[in-house]
Amino acid sequence: MSGPLQGIKIIDLTSVILGPYATQILGDYGADVIKVEAPEGDNTRYVAAQRNPGMGANFLHLNRNKKSMVLNLKKPEGLEVLLRLVQSADVLIYNLRPQAMKRLKLGYEDLVKVNPRLIYAGATGFNQAGPYAAKAAYDDIIQGMVGFAWLAQAAGGDRPRFVPSTLTDRITGLNTVHAVLAALLYRERTGEGQSVEIPMFEGLTQFVLSDHMGGHTFDPPNAPVGYPRLLTPHRNPYKTQDGYLCVLIYNDKQWRAFFKLLGREDEYETDTRFNTPTQRALHFDEAYAWVAQEMSTRTNAQWLHLLTEADIPVMPMNSIEELINDPHHAATGFFKQTLHPSEGAIREMDIPFRFSKSAPELRLPAPQLGEHTVEILQSLGYNDEQIATLKQNAAIGSPPARG
Repeated sequence: MSGPLQGIKIIDLTSVILGPYATQILGDYGADVIKVEAPEGDNTRYVAAQRNPGMGANFLHLNRNKKSMVLNLKKPEGLEVLLRLVQSADVLIYNLRPQAMKRLKLGYEDLVKVNPRLIYAGATGFNQAGPYAAKAAYDDIIQGMVGFAWLAQAAGGDRPRFVPSTLTDRITGLNTVHAVLAALLYRERTGEGQSVEIPMFEGLTQFVLSDHMGGHTFDPPNAPVGYPRLLTPHRNPYKTQDGYLCVLIYNDKQWRAFFKLLGREDEYETDTRFNTPTQRALHFDEAYAWVAQEMSTRTNAQWLHLLTEADIPVMPMNSIEELINDPHHAATGFFKQTLHPSEGAIREMDIPFRFSKSAPELRLPAPQLGEHTVEILQSLGYNDEQIATLKQNAAIGSPPARG
């Protein structure tokens, strides 16, 4: 094993995107992650492009560096296996509703009796002290509730739109990672485990309103909500004569340089709409619309040269295919072709982060459903006869045949 979390054992009771994204990062960091799946498996196994059933592209990108174990937690024997796992675990992460965990007798008050040092981390939809506590939460629901869809229309869209990415799932996944790491650090200092709640709604409310609370920061409010720079309808990739570029002229130095490369430096000194941060904040619509008009007069190549020379931030706008083939990624080896045991050659993304010591590695491919069930049971001390009985009682799933 390698990585800064080497030796940390995590029981992963999550599914779909939010939880698996978090536990994959922890697995990338070197933790031993045991993905406990119901007999039907994680839903994400069956969506997006796939070569073999149950091994969809989305699943492959969310579940590397994990082992898969199939347990039927509604069976007493399956629950007993999980409790034996908990005895030696450092962390248990779930994204079931807490009410469902309690019905399964897997609440914190149940598991702390088994392992007082356990970090019990729940990625929930909502703070459990509020009236939404028992409501279901999915990415689209939370995007709408925290204002992303409204903001898309407020910024000039023709209707409310969801961001075309599972944004709130992944942000909450990142919040789960750092909350778990903080709890592990606390346990390292005190020896004490604890329960940690990571709600989507509250976490994303903070994420959005730190930009857009605006004048409602003050009581009573002294200005409307919203950050004007982010809401101007002209804040888009700029259309050039032959494509689009992403440009951000942000500070005084960059604005002066932009006027200069247009041969209009004197105008920067006299145009009071644009020559100070305070005035630009009052005229973002005009500023961005004016830049858009200027950008339309040259080609991508011409602007890339001019803006780079002027030290103004500029990069091409990538399509998804262009992103995959970006020359920077090619130079750093970010995409790696690996040979998956059942899926053959796949394109895998590297771990993005670099450590000068304890470097993480791609250790395990995304597992087939229940691939490691027997191996994990044997590590817990179950013998062949006991494993056969668990299979007979449908408390565990059989490992799949290799594709």
